Amino acid sequence: MFTVAIIGRPNVGKSTLFNRLVGKKLALVDDTPGVTRDRREGLANLGDLTFKIIDTAGLEEGDSASLPGRMRAQTEMAIELADAIFFIFDSRVGLTPDDRFFANLVRRANKPLILIANKAEGRVGGAGAIEGYDLGLGDPVPLSAEHGDGFAELYAALREALPEATEAPAEAGEGEARPQFGEDEDGSELDITKPLRIAILGRPNAGKSTLLNRILGQDRLLTGPEPGLTRDTIGIDLEWRGRKVKMFDTAGLRRRAKVEDKLEKLANADALRAAKFAEVVVLLLDATIPFEKQDLTLADLVEREGRALVIGLNKWDLIEARGSKLSELREAAERLLPQVKGAPVVPLSGETGDGIDKLMEAVFRAHVVWNKRIATAKLNRWLAGALEQSPPPAVSGRRIKIRYMTQLRARPPYFILFGNQLDALPASYERFLVNGLRKAFDLPGVPIRISKKTTDNPYKDRATRQR
Repeated sequence: MFTVAIIGRPNVGKSTLFNRLVGKKLALVDDTPGVTRDRREGLANLGDLTFKIIDTAGLEEGDSASLPGRMRAQTEMAIELADAIFFIFDSRVGLTPDDRFFANLVRRANKPLILIANKAEGRVGGAGAIEGYDLGLGDPVPLSAEHGDGFAELYAALREALPEATEAPAEAGEGEARPQFGEDEDGSELDITKPLRIAILGRPNAGKSTLLNRILGQDRLLTGPEPGLTRDTIGIDLEWRGRKVKMFDTAGLRRRAKVEDKLEKLANADALRAAKFAEVVVLLLDATIPFEKQDLTLADLVEREGRALVIGLNKWDLIEARGSKLSELREAAERLLPQVKGAPVVPLSGETGDGIDKLMEAVFRAHVVWNKRIATAKLNRWLAGALEQSPPPAVSGRRIKIRYMTQLRARPPYFILFGNQLDALPASYERFLVNGLRKAFDLPGVPIRISKKTTDNPYKDRATRQR
């Protein structure tokens, strides 16, 4: 695996780019210069490329014993460790004397270098990107790390800078260059050495604390008939069948219009934060009054946050005619929650402990699916069949053309389509693709993200692109 270091003066957007490439907010981001001091490493995903990325402190001049000097030493070590360099400048500000000074530093490193004109959105940013040619470091790649623009061009530039390490597929096609995907294998980002983070969400008095107490085997959390006993989000470490788990009990969430108390507002914010940083969310419903409007709102929130979802039907011991009732509720889940189609629905009782084993098994399975990576070759074989079965519609007499797709990252599964006129691709066709992916690659109960890039094929060589 190759390594790329992100270099530049303070406040040009290095940490924002780092967070975008690793797919999570690992690095602090603020308008104040100098927030990053140590170098930070992460696993980056760009198209079908996976590599180590190093975020560094903003380069500043200073004595070696001073704080800026020690920060610069960390950055120089990152340059030494890297196989390639992303050198960033702020295209809205344009080139500064510091940019020119440190451009000489990275030039002396004699390593493959990609010049990035960050914050290139808008006319001012676009004009400022052109100044990058003055550095003599090659063609600048206009990018907006904050808004996610320009990453197809960055992908192509990285392929060109490290051709052997990135192993570009061969070209072929009917009159145009198209990628040939090898028989690569499916993968996963699952790391079972790390505790699985699980948040339990639900309306007040759904039995969240009672359930967690039963899982723990002790009265760790305050419970009672009064709704709203839990205010703080409580995180508890435990082991379940030999697997490390961190479970978060959260405040019961009511509709926003009914929340007037400041303390409840803070508790709600804390609960939503727990859902955001969890990997799997158990949405606990009261089986006697399931799928209330607030339940559906919470499920939608889980989907928007990109978490895997498991639906727990608590108080199942109070239900009669359980077989027919379970079938009815599973059909309701499919109908009411199409955005997380196939999410497991598990009947249980926090009071008696029935069904908890099945709930935890469903959580572990959902976590595996959430981490799943699908081989590019398999994706494009499936895509060819889907396009043949139902081609995209025509727009203004020209048919939308989808060339190929790749999985950008997992957690949740996130795919990119490349082709022509994809901005005009109807939402109904995108749903057709999402449902097809879910069925073909067994992705139940997790959000599926698709983004579209209308751009030249990044596998074309540079000469072809410049003609």
